[in-house]
Amino acid sequence: MTDELYMQRCLELASLGMGNVSPNPMVGCVIVSEGKIIGEGYHEKIGEAHAEVNAVKAVFDKYGAESAALLLKNATAYVSLEPCAHFGKTPPCADLLIRHQLKRVVIGNRDPFEAVDGKGIEKLKNAGIEVSSGILEKESSWLNRRFFTRILQKRPYIILKWARTANGFFAPVGDEQRWISRPLAKRLVHKWRTEEDAVLVGKRTALVDNPQLNAREWPGRNPIRLLIDRNLEIPSEHYLYNNEAKTIIFNEIKTDVVDNIHFVQMEDMQYYLPQKIAFQLYLMDIQSVIIDGGAQLLNQFITAGLWDEARVFTSAVSWADGMLSPQINGMITEVQQIGKDQLSIYQNKR
Repeated sequence: MTDELYMQRCLELASLGMGNVSPNPMVGCVIVSEGKIIGEGYHEKIGEAHAEVNAVKAVFDKYGAESAALLLKNATAYVSLEPCAHFGKTPPCADLLIRHQLKRVVIGNRDPFEAVDGKGIEKLKNAGIEVSSGILEKESSWLNRRFFTRILQKRPYIILKWARTANGFFAPVGDEQRWISRPLAKRLVHKWRTEEDAVLVGKRTALVDNPQLNAREWPGRNPIRLLIDRNLEIPSEHYLYNNEAKTIIFNEIKTDVVDNIHFVQMEDMQYYLPQKIAFQLYLMDIQSVIIDGGAQLLNQFITAGLWDEARVFTSAVSWADGMLSPQINGMITEVQQIGKDQLSIYQNKR
């Protein structure tokens, strides 16, 4: 139970990196000596120090060089993901733990990334460090589900999101703009945008709603905005063309970069569009995406089975008519009340 308690703290720390470390995984590290936590750290930002580096630094900052060196030689490091064994933007964390002669390392998940994938564990063991792995493995996997999806399935983690009325309508029949969910749900959606790499809409949604697709109602960074506009019909005066965030427009006309607007030409977008989009995003190191409509686009991803999670708001309001909401066959894992709206979270059964 002691190992699990310290690993739970690692996961709490790791989650603080949400939205700031992609396409890296979220990682937390806790260093314990004689039953006392002497240092903690997490991966705070892409390109910057990893969790183990920050935790070791915390020990030195607190105890000074001489005492820290002695404490680390008798310490156990808890890390939510296998320490890296390769030179990337930073040196290998496995080497750092070996250099400070830690007695034991406890790991949540083995890292499936090809340059690591057991090599960090092997390095530690070869250096005479005791290694335990698979502690809170399920919880660690869930925290880094975006990272694992990108590495193992060669695509981003795909979240579908929409709102429906109490009687199952998704949008008006015409081009009228009508809100279904309430302001509290909108704030939650903006929070989600700070946590994921990108948000995707289709042409009709962009034309009718003129969405900003930013996180203006929640502190944090804006996601990359993605638009499907085969014939480049969205006027440049629309919000998606402003300079608030990087915008990628998938189209059949051109490939070009104009300031923050990236045009990406694709062929035959009427065929296998979800698969093509998913692969393009993988190549761009986009690790997670929210599909935010419209109904046709959502249904394409549902039909292709190309989704991991669906977040569906159901309003207390009913309409006399409208466009029917997408239907999804998934496992409901969570239901909660968000003000006057009900939020249901589905996971793909596969």
